[in-house]
Amino acid sequence: MQKIHEPVYYGDYLQLNKLLDTQHPKSKDAGNEAHDETLFIIVHQVYELWFKQILHELKSGCEIFKQKNIPESELSVINSRLERIIKIQGVLLDQLSIMETMTPMDFLEFRDLLVPASGFQSVQFREIEILMGLRTNQRKEVDREYFLGRLNQEDQTRLLDLEKEKSFLELIQDWLERMPFSFSDEFDFWGEYQGTVEDMLCGDEITIKDNQAFLDERSLQIQLANLSATRETFDSLFNEKKYKKLLDKGDRRLSQKATLNALFILLYRDQPILHMPFQILNSLMDIDENFTTWRYRHAIMAHRMLGTKIGTGGSSGHQYLKMAAENNRVFNDLFNLATFLIPRSSLPKIPESIASQMNYNYRG
Repeated sequence: MQKIHEPVYYGDYLQLNKLLDTQHPKSKDAGNEAHDETLFIIVHQVYELWFKQILHELKSGCEIFKQKNIPESELSVINSRLERIIKIQGVLLDQLSIMETMTPMDFLEFRDLLVPASGFQSVQFREIEILMGLRTNQRKEVDREYFLGRLNQEDQTRLLDLEKEKSFLELIQDWLERMPFSFSDEFDFWGEYQGTVEDMLCGDEITIKDNQAFLDERSLQIQLANLSATRETFDSLFNEKKYKKLLDKGDRRLSQKATLNALFILLYRDQPILHMPFQILNSLMDIDENFTTWRYRHAIMAHRMLGTKIGTGGSSGHQYLKMAAENNRVFNDLFNLATFLIPRSSLPKIPESIASQMNYNYRG
């Protein structure tokens, strides 16, 4: 029997009386209300609502990835939620255009009343960054003490507690390390892949030397130096000691095993069982790229609004925002995998016994 519930009223369900009574311009309290301050408040409140939803999606994904064995159906759930985050990010970017309908002089009417409040203190956005994998001690444009010092004690504790949990990046690493297929008694993909790469590089060297009659000495040495650098880059992927040095320096974040398996997914994305993992890795790069774009657009808007003025939170204004855009990416290791891609036609052939495990074998 269906349970009978009380009638629901639209405004009560959405708690609109509370929601619509949360815009209180400081300029109005000061006795001379600035018209555009209401827009400023609403845009930032909407950002925070969308941040809440992004956190909701990320946390659900983390719970799924914490499982030791993840059913394929749940990978589909994760990907749909990552795609939702990507759509939300599109809205975040569009909101900047609304903010830009406010002119710099309109902003100056109330800007000084906001000091020292700043978007820097958006704890939800800091939670998103930490949950994705950007720790407070990994921020390159500002030290940890300065970063945390802009927040009150309650919010500092909230972020530091979150850092004790595994991030999305760490959970993705665990998941990638468990992936089968790339190495077995029947198939050593990495041995075959290295052989393919070596043949490719040797072919490049022969091409350079065959054409040296058409190159001056300087051009020849540049091309040979580039080839040597390419060899070194590939070697850093497979050489355990060199890879560890890059990890220790912070130049790479994912373990060697996770990185190799992620590359395997990208190379063999057409295999049915790897299609969803490929979509997940691709979505993570989209999310990282979108946040970088949003930060950069925010920096450009701040420059347009403030010129070279110091930000209300005490930072260097748009210069800080520009540095944050480039330096605070999380999934650089996934972007860098494009370095190691080779043509489909050159891929080592997967043995039939393994290929059958990577397909959905329907029976009519």
